Amino acid sequence: MTAVNGIDLTVAQGETFGFLGPNGAGKSTTIAMLCTLATPTSGSIEIAGHDTRTAPHEVRRAIGLVFQESTLDEELTAAENLRFHADLYALPLAALPARIEAMLGLVGLSDRRDSLVRTFSGGMKRRLEVARGLLHQPRLLFLDEPTIGLDPQTRAHVWTYLSEVKEREATTIFLTTHYLDEAEQCDRIAIIDEGRVVAEGTPAELKSVVGDDRVELRTDDDEAAAAALRDHFGLRPTVLRDGRLRVRVEDGARAVPTLCSGLGVIVQEMTVIRPTLDDVFFHHTGRGLRDDATSPEAAPAGGRDEPNHHD
Repeated sequence: MTAVNGIDLTVAQGETFGFLGPNGAGKSTTIAMLCTLATPTSGSIEIAGHDTRTAPHEVRRAIGLVFQESTLDEELTAAENLRFHADLYALPLAALPARIEAMLGLVGLSDRRDSLVRTFSGGMKRRLEVARGLLHQPRLLFLDEPTIGLDPQTRAHVWTYLSEVKEREATTIFLTTHYLDEAEQCDRIAIIDEGRVVAEGTPAELKSVVGDDRVELRTDDDEAAAAALRDHFGLRPTVLRDGRLRVRVEDGARAVPTLCSGLGVIVQEMTVIRPTLDDVFFHHTGRGLRDDATSPEAAPAGGRDEPNHHD
């Protein structure tokens, strides 16, 4: 069985690159090959000018890793975890104390340098792992679901530190995530499905492919409103599970006054929803980004009002 088939990716230095895909799409296999943890059966991978097949040790020195599951030694202090990592990479001893202090300061853990990691919260552990991944000054930092399981406030703090990392360390960030707000912060995104990259571009470029805005409305006579949308405006209304109507239009904000005045019924509520990355993800994979399942709320009469699957 082919796990990854014909992927062609170029990630620029200093870029934040999001790698998205449903479970079983080939994300983990791709990242394992990029990190020299698996060998591709064909093709080639070059990181920081080094081939992963012929120069794996050079590649490993050029990358940092933050896994989804914590790999810290909880019986060591924060500083000791970094020192152990430094020993693995044979970092120069003379510069090591200053480098450890700099990394702890970068992620806001200077005051906990001598605390045992088992006393840390989940967010503090994640920040320490980011510091550890950056200690040897990698050109590229891989982050596998870096904020999974963290509360929204802690997630925001981790991203604040990552932004500073990118600014101060000029590090390329390559991450997987199921959080829409994190994917939105990427400079570029690639979506992989069934072993192939099915879409790639900036968040704005990807959302433009999905197309039309969604207008959701509730009236005092939804049946009459649905008929007017079809007959007068030439639209295809969808009935959502909570009874609201949904139509797709090119410019939702501009369409609202026309719809309100032309339906012939009282409009109680009308909302314009622009395309999101979840729409993009569903468009290309048939599944939602967050729950990795076919989800949206629509239960239309006469067919789903959903983006087409990628051919």
